[in-house]
Amino acid sequence: MSKVVRFHRVGGPEVLQIDDVDVRAPGIGEVRIKVKALGLNRAEAMYRSGQYTFIPEMPAILGYEAAGTIESIGEGVTEFAIGDEVNVIPAFSFADYGMYGELVIAPLHAIVKQPAGMTAVEGAATWMQFVTAYGALIDIGDLKKGETVLIRAASSSVGLAAIQIANLLGAVPVALTRTSEKRQALLDAGAAHVIATKEQNLVAEVNRITGSKGARMAFDPVGGAEVANILHSLSPLGIFFQYGALDTSEMRIPVMEVLGKNLTIRGYQLFEVTQDAERLSRAKTFITKGLESGGLYPLIAKTYPFERIVEAHQYMESNAQIGKIVIEI
Repeated sequence: MSKVVRFHRVGGPEVLQIDDVDVRAPGIGEVRIKVKALGLNRAEAMYRSGQYTFIPEMPAILGYEAAGTIESIGEGVTEFAIGDEVNVIPAFSFADYGMYGELVIAPLHAIVKQPAGMTAVEGAATWMQFVTAYGALIDIGDLKKGETVLIRAASSSVGLAAIQIANLLGAVPVALTRTSEKRQALLDAGAAHVIATKEQNLVAEVNRITGSKGARMAFDPVGGAEVANILHSLSPLGIFFQYGALDTSEMRIPVMEVLGKNLTIRGYQLFEVTQDAERLSRAKTFITKGLESGGLYPLIAKTYPFERIVEAHQYMESNAQIGKIVIEI
């Protein structure tokens, strides 16, 4: 038996409970992992509250990221061995797998050996954020040295990862945040510029930063009314990535701006990369090299013990954190 976090009805953090569950043996192409740490993600809060892309089947498991030791392997697994320290990459559905547990099953394609020099806490805080940012900025967007990228909700783990990747490429990361409260923290995290969108004129600031050329790319998990201003801030042939829906209200699209600049507006999810073996392999290589060189590093906002999972979800929904929230087991 293993302790596993599940929920039996949708709702707030309080619906999460720790159940004793008999975790099955790994099947073909699977491993069973003794978890040391797991990372929290917004997608898990959306799934728990019934606002995800599909409805959970009760009792529901959840969790995209974990770090731990392989405890047993299934048939056909040759790349990994019992005792290997591994991290789990979000490359599966909650309908099939969930990482919130002491002992979990993971598919072979979703695991990677923990990069040298990293702890389990760091490993559990790494892959969602860096693969998400890599997929948009590099795999699809082909961000180049000297280009400007607008990064909304920049204090989130994915936003911070995007700042680091932009800096690694020699691009110019501009952090977008609602108020000036997190300005210094974002500058300390590597942002070249910070724009507080409730306090400053976004379009004017981007024009000032870029010499009126506009930003080549925008990376946004929020949506809503502010999207119109972001599109006004892009350069001709610019690309706008919508990778989340923290604001579910309708986006305002300035049609003449889109036509006049030949802009691309694109929905994006990291599964576009993680469910394609070749693209995922390139992402693993880029991120592992970045981590081992020190150019990429996960920022940890706070850690909690496993039994305080409800409190950890409450903290995630407070939006007070800068970086990743991690559960230690």
